[in-house]
Formats: sequence, structure tokens, C-alpha cells
Amino acid sequence: MTGHTVIEQKPVAKDATREELLEAYNLIAHSTKTLNATVVLKPTAGSKYSGVIDEYHEVKAFLLAARSAEIRVIGQAPVIGTTVFDMASDGETFRVSIPSKKKFLVGQVAGERVSSKPIENLRPQHLLDALLWPEIRKEESVTLREFNDENARYYILTVLRGGYQVEILREIWFDRSELRVARMLTFGPKGVLLSDVRLGDWQPTDAATGQRAPATSSTAAASFPRSIRIERPHDDYKLDLQVTKISLNEEIPAERFKVEQPAGAELVRVGDPTENKQP
Repeated sequence: MTGHTVIEQKPVAKDATREELLEAYNLIAHSTKTLNATVVLKPTAGSKYSGVIDEYHEVKAFLLAARSAEIRVIGQAPVIGTTVFDMASDGETFRVSIPSKKKFLVGQVAGERVSSKPIENLRPQHLLDALLWPEIRKEESVTLREFNDENARYYILTVLRGGYQVEILREIWFDRSELRVARMLTFGPKGVLLSDVRLGDWQPTDAATGQRAPATSSTAAASFPRSIRIERPHDDYKLDLQVTKISLNEEIPAERFKVEQPAGAELVRVGDPTENKQP
């Protein structure tokens, strides 16, 4: 042992302008129309997902998403492959089937209300913005700043919400070592942090047909992060997604986004103050 200290070399930080970062973000947002993926879901202990899948360390899930707001996620138990949950949202109504509990949850996306029962807080639409990014429109005000920490150097695009009082709508963090999106934060009124999404391990997609992609699409638009962490602090919601297989821009029939109430399942209308339930 020589006792020499090895100093880890940080990647060289690349430079980019505000316009170049906006173009890079919007290229991916605009090019990704549909998504068909196989993922591994790992709930954080204590979060609402653990109320349904706490008996499993992880759950394999099949995930479909399409603009503007369609999503379906089918979770299966490891090894035996039985369905743990089957949930979908069309942007207005969400539906969640949990066979082991014999429950079928239905609620309005806009009328979300946190339930004291963890099982009633599954929300498929919470995954959408992490998978199909909202475009930054030309009329939106966007600022650029730098941020450095001990791990990396970043560019941060801040999208502002106008009106009587200007507020932050979103923050998009680019890791300057590759100029890839590494983090996205979404804020509500009065600065409430709605979601914090961290993205990593960017790789080419398994198949990107590009049938609906614009002519300016590049390899950047045909790449996708394999590691995604979603945190929603006000929803007691933390979830890790490891993407094992993904295809972009395939045609997905509308019926594949439909979840029907199974025979014998109890209907629970989430958010209904009368807690109306039907067999």
C-alpha cells in the first residue's frame, strides 16, 4: 500500500445556451407520443404504494402511455405472476383494480383527495409527467441558471406561471456532463412541490419507430432513462422505476387502456364524501 489518495476526476461540464436546452427538452417531449414498457417498481417503505405491495420487495409491471393523458399500469407479483394491481387513467377518471383485496377504485383525477387508507391512494396519472413530458410552449417564460454540487454541475431551466402573481411552474435540470435531463420538479400554487422526478441511465430505446416523430428527431429523442425515481411529498408517495424494456411511438389500441370492474369486486368511489360502495 502506497497510501496515495486517488482523486476522482469529474466529467467535463459541457456548455449550452437557454435556446439549445429548450430545443433538446422539447425534441424529446414532442417526439414521444406513446410508450410501451416493462418496468420493475420498487416502493419506498412507508409510501402509499407499499400499502398494496408491501409483501413484495419489487413488482414487475407492464406500462402503456399515450398522449394526451392515457396511461395503464399492470403490476404482477414476482415468480408467480399474479396481478397485484391493474390501473388506468384517461386524464379525467382513474380506475384501479386490486384483485387480492377484491376492490375496484374509481375517482376523478381533478378531485384528488388523500385517503387515510393507503390502498385508496394509488394514482396511475402520477406517472404520466415522468414518462410523457409536457412541452414548454413558446409563450411561456423560461429562465436559465447554473447550479453546482459535490456530485455534478447543472443547468436549470425554470418555467414560470404568469397571471396576477408570477410563480414557478416547473424546473428542468440538465446534467452538464452529458446535457441530459436529470431532474424535473413540478410546483403548484404558492410554491407547493407537487412532484420531484429524478432520471438516470439514459440508453437508446429498444424500438423507436418514429412514425409520428418530426423530421428533426435525433438519437436524443430515441433515448430514454432506465432509472426513474418519482417523489410526491404531499401524497406520501415515493416510487423507483427500473425500465427493463421500452418501445416508443407504437400504435396502441384504445381498448388496451381500459380497466373493467371484475365480477365480485367491491366498487369504491374515491373522494365521494358519502363513501358510496356497491357490490
